[in-house]
Amino acid sequence: MAKRRRLTPARIGMWEDEAATPAAPIARVAGDASTVSALEEVTAELARARSEGRLVQALPLDAVDEGYLVRDRILADDEDLKALVDSIRARGQQTPIEVVALEGGRYGLISGWRRLAALRRLQAETGEESFALVQALLRTPETASDAYVAMVEENEIRVGLTYFERARIALKAVEQGVFADRRAALQGLFGSASRARRSKIGSFIPVVAALDGALRFPASLTERLGLRLAKAMEGSETIAQTLKQTLLRDAPASLEAEQALISKALTPPPKPRGNRPGMRELRPGLSVRETAKGVTISGAALTPELKAQLLNWLESPR
Repeated sequence: MAKRRRLTPARIGMWEDEAATPAAPIARVAGDASTVSALEEVTAELARARSEGRLVQALPLDAVDEGYLVRDRILADDEDLKALVDSIRARGQQTPIEVVALEGGRYGLISGWRRLAALRRLQAETGEESFALVQALLRTPETASDAYVAMVEENEIRVGLTYFERARIALKAVEQGVFADRRAALQGLFGSASRARRSKIGSFIPVVAALDGALRFPASLTERLGLRLAKAMEGSETIAQTLKQTLLRDAPASLEAEQALISKALTPPPKPRGNRPGMRELRPGLSVRETAKGVTISGAALTPELKAQLLNWLESPR
């Protein structure tokens, strides 16, 4: 049986010297190549993540063009926007916006208009650099219609659009040539909605076409009132034009005043009393209607004095 050899101090020192011996040149080259390869792989992965919209980037607010698309949301509710401002002030931006790369280092806004507006308000109020940047995901929509669909879907999920806003973005998308016609726009933008909802949106499109710019509170036009207006416009060629002139002339200062004007326009005028069956005019301002139940006398000329005379005559013995 072989005896174990004890390590002498000489041997221990020799091993320590060997461990301290510099690595061979080929080992250093292999290590450097491995490091470069790893860096290239990380760089490539970051580039892929950026192009595929998986990498959140910090962009200057001024580099984002919010007018890249016609916005679907007409106005931001002041209370909702204030709540968002307070949230970002306290916790920072939690959800990135979506943008598309443009020329010259610019970016077009696809979704996140409210977050962008909140950051701009905070930056203007505080001047803090932390609010001068917006967290964003880079998207690469293949077509303009894809960009519009992304914007609409984001707002439908987060806040929800009114029927007027839905119809307006469909109409604007057609006007800009994104879709061939209104039907294609409704299907493209609201394909996931029910057929009944798409039908209602389609009913609002003529209302938008006739009154966009004349209504001062368009986002508050209720579904019921808007559908009534759409139906009335189908049966009249003049109601939309007359209502538009009235709205522009009167410039209602409140939602209630505006909706009162719309309701008034939808109320049919009373039928002339002279057209009622059995009605005949005795003299200007005085008419009589004879039925099986009796006789009715009416009109502006039926004064209290005349009524008293008639009653006295009827009560007098004959």
